[in-house]
Amino acid sequence: MSEQYSDASRAATDDDDIFAGPGDEKGDHAYLANGGDWDQVVEAQRERSDETIVINVGPQHPSTHGVMRLVMEMDGETIISLRPSIGFLHTGIEKSAEYRSWSQGSVFFTRCNYVAGIFNEAAYSLAVDKLLGITDKMPRRGNQLRVMAMEANRIASHITAVGATGLDLGATSVQEVALRERERTLDFLEAVTGLRMNNAYIRPGGVEDDLPEDGLDLLDELIRQLRKNVPEIGQYTLTNPIFVRRNKGVAHMSLASAVMMGASGPVLRSAGYPWDLRKMEPYCGYENYDFEVCTADSFDSYGRFVIRLNEIEQSLRILEQVRDELAESKGEPYRIEDADLSWPSDLTVASDGQGNSNEHVKHIMGESMEGLIHHFKIVSQGFHVPAGEVYMAVEAPAGELGMHLVSDGGTRPYRAHLRDPGFNHVQSLPLLCEGGMLSDAVMAISSIDPVMGGVDR
Repeated sequence: MSEQYSDASRAATDDDDIFAGPGDEKGDHAYLANGGDWDQVVEAQRERSDETIVINVGPQHPSTHGVMRLVMEMDGETIISLRPSIGFLHTGIEKSAEYRSWSQGSVFFTRCNYVAGIFNEAAYSLAVDKLLGITDKMPRRGNQLRVMAMEANRIASHITAVGATGLDLGATSVQEVALRERERTLDFLEAVTGLRMNNAYIRPGGVEDDLPEDGLDLLDELIRQLRKNVPEIGQYTLTNPIFVRRNKGVAHMSLASAVMMGASGPVLRSAGYPWDLRKMEPYCGYENYDFEVCTADSFDSYGRFVIRLNEIEQSLRILEQVRDELAESKGEPYRIEDADLSWPSDLTVASDGQGNSNEHVKHIMGESMEGLIHHFKIVSQGFHVPAGEVYMAVEAPAGELGMHLVSDGGTRPYRAHLRDPGFNHVQSLPLLCEGGMLSDAVMAISSIDPVMGGVDR
């Protein structure tokens, strides 16, 4: 916690009432972060007998979940005001994507959320599918693989969130169990997509590749292990009176406030409102699966934690149904059969890692000039998307994740903007924290599960 203010850091000018001292007519003291020891801050505070002090929480403190800075005005241990300061991680992914081809978009947007990146890929790809007019032409196996990847990623994301909640309270055993189960999920995703994170698996027109030969066996084992071990997290937490008291009644936000702030996901559903895009505005065939929308009526951090545990159970229910469907659709197409949409490759794993097979290289380099030309044009230029504008939203682990795309008919987006739920939730922190204790702010941050890659796009 960066609480480093010193007597030497105070400034006062006649031109700026922000920095006017108590003897001036323009305002009160202000303390600037300029280094120094905490003892100096305490001594300076004692000399002036001020009741209020301004501190920074983050961006280096682990309870802020990354590079997030909260400027808090404190009266003792009570938070009088809180101002989120975002932008420390800003990578300009949205603007960068506008200078790349449509086929490269998944690679960019998956990096906006390094915990639940597959949902970013899904929102982007579904939006491109709409612009191309191929949504209804998607092979059923393509939709099944998309749902499988998303629900496995939802489990990994929720496990990360509940583990971090325990760690923020000092309950390291909760985090250890959560990390163990997250590793199982990431191992499965790596076997399917080739990568643990930043997968770029869901692409416009379908998915990048089919299941490996042992894919269904790996999925069966994942479901079996998670059903056996995930309940341990609830046993660690929901039966622990310290954990319960530190979360119940903390970070309260009413339904009216949640709607006003544009909250979604577990934050909105903790206020009792059963809004889930998988049910309300289905996509990828979610209307065909039997699962429940998890809600709570506690309006607090505890309710959001319980919702995430329950949603892991619902995701497992969906995975079991997807597993049966994938067994039936084995051998069917997993993407739109269009040469312009498919990445021109025949990937294989050789001694030098993953790359194009010798047969593919031989074909385009020595057998077919047309194959070489097509390979070059698709890789360097990509495909054209009809002019238009679209917004597509999916139910990500944190809430509504929306993709707004504008096409001018070219081979790259004219405008690309991501609506990440974490951005809205971070802006709601003043409502969750003001009037509460400093220690409760840590739980408020955990309860909204912010990933700053999505907030600072």
